[in-house]
Amino acid sequence: MIRSAQLGLAGFALILLAGCATGPDRPRSATPRLDAGARAAEGDRPGGNVPEKDRVLFDYRAAATALRVGDFAEAKSKLDDAIARIGGVITNDAEAARARTLFAAESTKPFIGEPYERVMAYYYRGILYWLDGEPDNARACFRSGQVIDSDPEQKIYDADYVLLDYLSGLASAKLQGDGSESWARAQAHAGETRALPPYNETANVLVFAEFGYGPRKYAGGRYGEQLRFHTEDSPTQSARLLLDSGRRVVPLPMYDDLGYQATTRGGRVMDHILGNKAYFKSGANAVGDLALVGAVIASDQARRRDRRGQDADGSGAAALGLGILGVLGKVAAAATRTEADVRQWNNLPQRLSFAAIKLPPGEHVGRIEFIGRDGRVLAQRTQSVAISVKAEDRDTVVFLSELKR
Repeated sequence: MIRSAQLGLAGFALILLAGCATGPDRPRSATPRLDAGARAAEGDRPGGNVPEKDRVLFDYRAAATALRVGDFAEAKSKLDDAIARIGGVITNDAEAARARTLFAAESTKPFIGEPYERVMAYYYRGILYWLDGEPDNARACFRSGQVIDSDPEQKIYDADYVLLDYLSGLASAKLQGDGSESWARAQAHAGETRALPPYNETANVLVFAEFGYGPRKYAGGRYGEQLRFHTEDSPTQSARLLLDSGRRVVPLPMYDDLGYQATTRGGRVMDHILGNKAYFKSGANAVGDLALVGAVIASDQARRRDRRGQDADGSGAAALGLGILGVLGKVAAAATRTEADVRQWNNLPQRLSFAAIKLPPGEHVGRIEFIGRDGRVLAQRTQSVAISVKAEDRDTVVFLSELKR
């Protein structure tokens, strides 16, 4: 019986070793590319049932699409749902515990997004609060974004979005408070090459603009355990708003770059966790390989002694034990899911801009022009703009997006 088991395990070991000879997993480093139409369509899906683990992801995408077409009620609904869910994602239930194990794929966990994605949920919601005449709630959203970017759990206080600080301070100034500290932090983030305009509390039109396509996630590393980002630099470097037959020109420079925000954060927890998974998988594979090789050698030695009529020396039992250990090691390695979670908020912009201006009540028409690296207007991207300023003590909020095309 033992001899039959030895032979079976030896044969199985050879099959497994032959499979191992094909080499390690190839890193999945191909960067997906989508044109503008495909990105927009992908951002709109799905219309039917959404898996609970992906609910936040599709809330994000739907909110961005709704905001760009002026469906503010839908954008608010989706962002409110997403923010409620990402605020309560820490849980001790059985499903969450299972998802934290070595043998659960990252993509099975409830999606909340990387820090830059969560920041954008609060940024967009802040814009919509200001649109509703609630600058205090807008400020709370911008400050929440700062907390997310600073990663307080890891004590890495590196929040460095220009607009989160700048807009938080502007809201304070509008509410008769002191926004000078926020302005100073924003200017420090912007650097010496970009001078931020001082706050103008009398400005009654707030222009939020975005352009370019945001970062894309992909998996790298031997086992696909490394979450990486790719940003295909947008031809659009800045924009300008021309109103009232071109008599008023409002510059819209880039203040924040989401590609930069995605790729420059240090000490990401996910990298550490998935790195541990990769080490475990590699170690289990190595142990399995060594044990199976030992099983083959021990089994061969036992057969030779048997043919010579010599007494058993324990080789048969050793072969059986090593074979079992090797099979268990290979099974454990195969069951360990190391792949990084590459689900992504795929219709985010690359660059963010803002301007505060004062306009008289009435209708103001014009266009927004997007400007390339050489300073020339990208004529095919130009969009018409109409702003209606009411005679009331409330800011008019205008949201302009190159991704609306």
